[in-house]
Amino acid sequence: MADWNPGAYLQYTDERSRPFTELVARVPGTPATIVDLGCGPGHLTPVLRARWPEAHVTGVDASPAMIDRARAADPGTEYVLADLSTDEHTADLVISNAALQWVPGHRELLTTLADRATQTFAFQVPGNHDAPSHRLLREVAARAPYADVVGPVERRATADPAEYLELLARPGWTVDAWETTYTHVLHGPDPVLRWISATGAQPTLQALEAKDPALRARFEEEFGAALREAYPELERGTPLAFRRVFAVATRDAVSPAG
Repeated sequence: MADWNPGAYLQYTDERSRPFTELVARVPGTPATIVDLGCGPGHLTPVLRARWPEAHVTGVDASPAMIDRARAADPGTEYVLADLSTDEHTADLVISNAALQWVPGHRELLTTLADRATQTFAFQVPGNHDAPSHRLLREVAARAPYADVVGPVERRATADPAEYLELLARPGWTVDAWETTYTHVLHGPDPVLRWISATGAQPTLQALEAKDPALRARFEEEFGAALREAYPELERGTPLAFRRVFAVATRDAVSPAG
């Protein structure tokens, strides 16, 4: 996959940031050091600073474009280019927002990531792999002539809260896991297409672009038409239901204050 596009990702900053804000609110204690795995363009670092202004924050991301954008926007924070699956940073709080679903076999990695936290490991991942937006992406991409270019689109399924709780629940740890379905009201032309083009559909679009820009444009037209039917525009905008799954695993010695 080619690199991410920070500008496209930041089109819906408020909607994409809300789950992280709610995740941070459920983290106990007062961490002195924080590692943000999959920090993206650094737009969520202020959320961490608002909650723990004295903490040292390190942002980690595998995207050079995202890290460059984060460093330019927030030169006072340490941002590191690294693979989430092999990064070995430790901190009081290890946190991740909408990133682990991109890591192959992320379930098997969870306890390793948790062990790098001296206090709390917290993450949020999208749970909308079977929503119309993602089903339609797989269906349209499977048609000719796109399938010969992109191959089968992976169904990046994340777990339910109960499975994450079971994976993280060990002696000495307390786990809080839950899910929330947000209904975002998007505006403008083809808003669901613009939303998913910056995230879940990006590998497909990049592959088509590399083959032939006209082929990408044809796919976007066909995919966009299917999305407009699945997500009709109403008087106040286009509602997009988006399910997200959260987990906070805390060592039992951590104080709930903070």
